Amino acid sequence: MRNGLYPRLAAQNLRQNRRFFLPYLLALVGLAAAFYVMAALVFDPGAGQLRGANYVQVMMGFGMGVAGVFSAVLLLYSNSFLMKQRKRELGLYNILGMGKGNLALLQCWESLFTALVGIPGGLLCGVLLHALATAGLTRLLRFPIPFSPGPSLPAMALTAAVFGALLALALLLNLGRVGLANPIQLLRGGQVGERPPKTRWLAALVGVACLGGGYALAVSITDPMAAIAFYFLAVLLVIVGTYCLFLAGSIAVLKLLRKNKRFYYQTGHFIGVSGMLYRMKRNAVGLANICILSTMVMVMISGTLSLYLGTGELIAAQYPADFQITVRYAPDEEDPFDGQAMDALAHEFLTHQGLEVTQGRTAHYLRLTAAVNPATRRLEVGGNADRSTGRTLYLLTGESYAALTGRPAPQLGSGQAALCGTLPQELGQASLTVQALAVGEHGLEEAGNPLTLELAPSLEPIPLFSNTFDTYAALAIVLPDQAAVDAFAQLQLATGNVGMNTYYFLDLLDLDCTQEQALELEPAWYTFVAGSTYDGTGSWDYLAVATRARMEVDGYAMSGGFLFLGILLGGVFLMATVLIIYYKQASEGYEDRGRFEIMRKVGLDEGQVRACIRSQVLAVFLLPIAAAAVHILFNFNLVVQLLTLFSIRGVLTTALCTLGTLLVFCAAYAAVYLLTARTYYKIVT
Repeated sequence: MRNGLYPRLAAQNLRQNRRFFLPYLLALVGLAAAFYVMAALVFDPGAGQLRGANYVQVMMGFGMGVAGVFSAVLLLYSNSFLMKQRKRELGLYNILGMGKGNLALLQCWESLFTALVGIPGGLLCGVLLHALATAGLTRLLRFPIPFSPGPSLPAMALTAAVFGALLALALLLNLGRVGLANPIQLLRGGQVGERPPKTRWLAALVGVACLGGGYALAVSITDPMAAIAFYFLAVLLVIVGTYCLFLAGSIAVLKLLRKNKRFYYQTGHFIGVSGMLYRMKRNAVGLANICILSTMVMVMISGTLSLYLGTGELIAAQYPADFQITVRYAPDEEDPFDGQAMDALAHEFLTHQGLEVTQGRTAHYLRLTAAVNPATRRLEVGGNADRSTGRTLYLLTGESYAALTGRPAPQLGSGQAALCGTLPQELGQASLTVQALAVGEHGLEEAGNPLTLELAPSLEPIPLFSNTFDTYAALAIVLPDQAAVDAFAQLQLATGNVGMNTYYFLDLLDLDCTQEQALELEPAWYTFVAGSTYDGTGSWDYLAVATRARMEVDGYAMSGGFLFLGILLGGVFLMATVLIIYYKQASEGYEDRGRFEIMRKVGLDEGQVRACIRSQVLAVFLLPIAAAAVHILFNFNLVVQLLTLFSIRGVLTTALCTLGTLLVFCAAYAAVYLLTARTYYKIVT
């Protein structure tokens, strides 16, 4: 054969099979573009120049690995589908005189053309998307990063190498399939269907057990650390249960429907049930893949969006001022801590930096740990606390409450207290009793007299204490004076654990400055106080200086990076979902075309044909998204617990993000249904 024949024949084959090759080519372009964007951010020299950008590079490196592995799975899956559809064509070439070597050369040219179009196309789209991605990422991070404006040569080389290797691997697999098959097998390869599978009750029971176990694990976890430990176990159980139930459970349901003669012997039901049952083994796996991928997309986007939106609330709560100093100290009669001296030092430092303080306020509070005892209806300092019973107590005066919230100080009399929030139901609502426990001969025993307080009307929660990284839930209590706060400190002393008797001082200062000036304050402070500048502030054991600007850089770098990565990987998974749905519809369309032609010949009119097609396609589409929605519902508690590790406790925000993501995905899913169903209709009719 002449050398020019193979390139022309390969190009002709690609054109004639464009219905199958075009989605494969578009997927290759999209995957390569997403991989390039992440690789370009990893290799970008400007991304490492500013604080917070390291978070982004680490996340993009992780995402690049995930995208690479997933691209391999998706491209090899698509390639196997293409080969199944083309076996008849290749068998015909073989019978007409082409040997296995000629077919191999033809496939090499086809792979070369695919690579020459797909990889450069992906790089071109990636370069264009990179500009949009860096602009969007900068907006998410809320601080400028000097990203390189032009193409990244290392990222282009890595992308070309990775996807070139994947196409080469697909070619080797194709050569192996053709080399091992005889011409008759190739001619009949596209017509080989699935036998009606047997009902596998064991698999169905395993599916129910796995899915039930995964759901029970997901809804029962109340400890964020346990959520980390058991999250992947719950996910694995749900995945196994999904595959088993789609495969075995769907077959059992279809066979039960077939046994119902009143239902089964109707035109639409007869064709739909028998058709789905005939090829359910492969159909069920495809449906399970769509369900799992849809769940992954929604979990990833809703979780990262909740984290990003919650970061703003966390920053506002943890950093209520532009510049703040936190001091931990214990009472010392010889050299007591002097908060006024520390505040004066802070003003001196800011004046030295040329900055004006627009507003300043100070607050003191005592921090303790206690346990709720439902039997005695009291809080026990020194008691055995766990995630459900433990409480972190914040005790402060009305003046400190006003300083931290900007609200008026409550008017409290002796023996009264006001809760910021609600008291645990086990303790009642009229009064609060706190008892100290110490280790005695028979274990924990009461130490000293209990402290009982009459509860005044509750106050609004203090955001600083409600959004912390504490192990236990926070309970802030406003007391009438400092003597009442010190009474709680005496309870702590009675437990014998003196080291936990800790006071805190907060100096909150709002400034007239830019973000760049605020970011320089932390290192400048330690330079300013290097020496004996702390003299006169008294005795203390811990001091931390922080700025809201620094928290915004670090917080949004992390949460914005997660959201950006979630959107990118979510797009990759969505692309895979669309491709699987398309190929599934196309392959089933060619399988069903002959069957519906027979039905027309035996008297089925066009309206009945379309009704059967519509009911069958709609049932296949609704099942995965309905199962994915149930997965999302049971996964919600795990997402809430994991977000708690980042001190994101806005359950309503997370619920709205999850619901919004589900609605948007359902709309996109419906659009995919309309497009792919049209393809199915064209093939069948």
